[in-house]
Amino acid sequence: MREVQFREAIREAMSEEMRRDENVFLMGEEVAQYNGAYKVSQGMLDEFGEDRVLDTPIAELGFTGIGVGAAMNGLRPIIEFMTFNFAVLAMDQIINHAAKMLQMSGGQFHTPIVFRGPNGSAGQLAATHSQSFEVLYAHIPGLKVITPSTPYDAKGLLKAAIRDEDPVIFFESEKTYGEKGEIPDGEYLLPIGKANVTREGEQVTIVSFGKILKEVYLAADELAKKGIQAEVIDLRTIRPLDYHTIVQSVKKTNRLVVVEESWPFCSIASEITYHVQQNAFDYLDAPIKRVTQADTPLPFAKNLINESLPNAKRVIDSVESVLYI
Repeated sequence: MREVQFREAIREAMSEEMRRDENVFLMGEEVAQYNGAYKVSQGMLDEFGEDRVLDTPIAELGFTGIGVGAAMNGLRPIIEFMTFNFAVLAMDQIINHAAKMLQMSGGQFHTPIVFRGPNGSAGQLAATHSQSFEVLYAHIPGLKVITPSTPYDAKGLLKAAIRDEDPVIFFESEKTYGEKGEIPDGEYLLPIGKANVTREGEQVTIVSFGKILKEVYLAADELAKKGIQAEVIDLRTIRPLDYHTIVQSVKKTNRLVVVEESWPFCSIASEITYHVQQNAFDYLDAPIKRVTQADTPLPFAKNLINESLPNAKRVIDSVESVLYI
């Protein structure tokens, strides 16, 4: 095992797949000459050349359409968005073409393409640059949605995404690019659609994903000091969602708290809550709680950001609520 940064794990995944398959290429804003806006693609232009690491204009709809067309014709593009807030401009290509092409062509055209880049809040970037889009893309049949929380997961899941025959949305975060974690020396892939129980517990299940898991672990540590053992599930994949792992955990703990960075209305937590009450209602000893961002565009002021986003205290309060403490 060796320790690498989150950005390095993503770079390794892309580079290994580009060495393995000449049809894989990277395209996006500043990915080549500038080595990536967050230095994720550093050195890749030197290794693979300008035919496979391509800088684009600031025209998300345009270069996303090029990527979709390339995927339909046998290539495997990796499309990097500087932020998924900018990918709003490319949603026509992602939702109306990439996601639907297999069905609309009667199975004649696959679109093996990965759309990746940072998602969610990253400090004082204000309302239009601080949005979490997991729910929006997960709503669309034909798309797979992945949100890794560690360098290990990022590398294994991205390699799997690049080899997948379907379009994949791969969410990262500016706040985690510099974080370090261990990965194996040899090649490995992780299965898409399988959650990870990262912490065993008996009294309550906490389900979350992405960088907000850090707040969950802080909460779990504080709860443990009080004698409350929480089971933590990292979803890793949002669609397909690993309902089985969640339900089995709830059957053991009898209580559930879901934590996510996006807004509460029509959320991932809402979907999980429906499925658990449908399949494990008799095991629940308390109503399901969810901890989300406030139902408002994210503010710019630091104090209001802290009030808006999920944090360890809110997680602890929700756990204590379902335990009737």
